Amino acid sequence: QVQLVESGGGSVQAGGSLRLSCAASGSGFIINRMGWYRQAPGKQRELVATISSGGSTNYEDSVKGRFTISRDNANNTVYLQMTSLEPEDTAVYYCHALYWQRNYWGQGTQVTVSS
Repeated sequence: QVQLVESGGGSVQAGGSLRLSCAASGSGFIINRMGWYRQAPGKQRELVATISSGGSTNYEDSVKGRFTISRDNANNTVYLQMTSLEPEDTAVYYCHALYWQRNYWGQGTQVTVSS
């Protein structure tokens, strides 16, 4: 089965940048859809961005123009380039994959943005 491993989280000041990576293993084919979700304390998990195997993207309104999602189909790896970070972006970010109609989740990586 698919396993997802995230990296790249950390602490930055407002206006800074981070690049998250998520590598998928255990997949014999290109994963249909990969993306990122985030969850802050006391909040529900929300979609940040997704990308299909064909490169179509979808972003949550608050991150449009600031975040860019991309993927490397050869390695089933998804990236999230985050710029102009705001304190409101602070959350645990989870990698997600939809593969053969099954959902897979990473363990999460903490992103903290200081004002």
